[in-house]
Amino acid sequence: MSVTASVRKPLITGGKTAHDVTEDICRQVEGKPSKLWFTAMAISLGALAVGGYALIMTLWHGIGMWGLNKTVGWAWDITNFVWWVGIGHAGTLISAILLLFRQKWRMSINRAAEAMTIFAVICAAQFPLVHMGRLWLGFYWALPLPNTFGSLWVNFNSPLLWDVFAISTYFSVSLVFWYIGLIPDFATIRDRAQNKISKAIYGALSFGWDGAAKTWMRYESVALILAGLATPLVLSVHTIVSFDFATSVIPGWHTTIFPPYFVAGAIFSGFAMVQTLLLVTRKVYKLEHYITINHIELMNIIIMVTGSIVGIAYITEFVIAFYSGVEYEEYAFINRMTGPYWWAYWSMMTCNVISPQLFWVKKIRTNLAATFILSIVVNIGMWFERFVIIVTSLHRDYIPSSWAMFTPTFYDIGVYLFTFGLFFTAFFLFAKFFPVINLAEVKSILKSDSLKSKKEETINEMQEVQDLENN
Repeated sequence: MSVTASVRKPLITGGKTAHDVTEDICRQVEGKPSKLWFTAMAISLGALAVGGYALIMTLWHGIGMWGLNKTVGWAWDITNFVWWVGIGHAGTLISAILLLFRQKWRMSINRAAEAMTIFAVICAAQFPLVHMGRLWLGFYWALPLPNTFGSLWVNFNSPLLWDVFAISTYFSVSLVFWYIGLIPDFATIRDRAQNKISKAIYGALSFGWDGAAKTWMRYESVALILAGLATPLVLSVHTIVSFDFATSVIPGWHTTIFPPYFVAGAIFSGFAMVQTLLLVTRKVYKLEHYITINHIELMNIIIMVTGSIVGIAYITEFVIAFYSGVEYEEYAFINRMTGPYWWAYWSMMTCNVISPQLFWVKKIRTNLAATFILSIVVNIGMWFERFVIIVTSLHRDYIPSSWAMFTPTFYDIGVYLFTFGLFFTAFFLFAKFFPVINLAEVKSILKSDSLKSKKEETINEMQEVQDLENN
């Protein structure tokens, strides 16, 4: 009996060598932008310009330009804030937690996911700032500056302040983690650069990387330390965001299920956005041998699992509301399902609970077109989830005489459009001027696979020799 190699799906296909990896990834940095890149960039800049007008008008005239009223004081702004923070979750999860668990399949996708995290958190930060009104008149009043004004102005008991610390810490650690991972690749591009300007820019970005054994040892040590710091942040950031609602007394918000429910939803929406971006990047830059069907399938499995958790959370919320016997809680959920915003609730349920279950079918979760469509559907559903939680809980409170409807204005939609333009402009620039796949880590996969293949060949040869001797 001969020992055969274990059946495992390759993470890098096409029989690529380390030289092939360098050429394939660096080509998109060193070459001229394609027409498709210019077209996408033009659309993104157009959205940025239109949204920028809405943003400037909102800052100048105040948030009265939005569709808010005395009853619905939070609407699109906080909906979009929570949505963008959720999207920023997958990058750190892929980078940090999967690194600590030594999951090699993360290595082809972590760079783009980390960049997505940085840009999503920047987009999320726009909304609390804009909601403060005319920033130049006193945004600094929200900062913890105890001696500047003679007393401590911030309220440390407020979850809104906890958001400031949680998200700024999350952003800082994610940014450092992302940049440190880029340093070896910047050095590779520096060494290949043909003109003095590129060589100087990438030389400065690479911080004098020399590729020595001691340098690599320190690099890996710092990566593990940052992964250890970032891992609790994955859980803490959206937990603290959920406290904005869970610590209130408003029916539909005052619930202890929010922290785990928000974290699962954040991972759910984050992985969906990673899928959307990676499928486009894979096609545009011809990276089919690096972002394989195996990567797509594994991410779809995570989307399926977290989508199921979110579905259980929806059902749990509903059951507990009626089990509690509190008529206000009961009405909050009846209003969500049958009230004026019923269409938002059922859109949420369809997109978030039903659509991910299609990934149980292997043909669907390995189909690129179906994955792309469902990834967009999931993020639409997650936006509706935040809208349902926020608006339907506010628009009908304890006093029917104060009930009101929220209708977004051009400026609500425009500021949201601005963040889309900002996000995609930043991502397209990143994809053009930075290596979109981690060169160093992908090469380590090839080396590891080569060693495993040699080991398996040696074992097979030894087994064959032993079989011949026994015969």
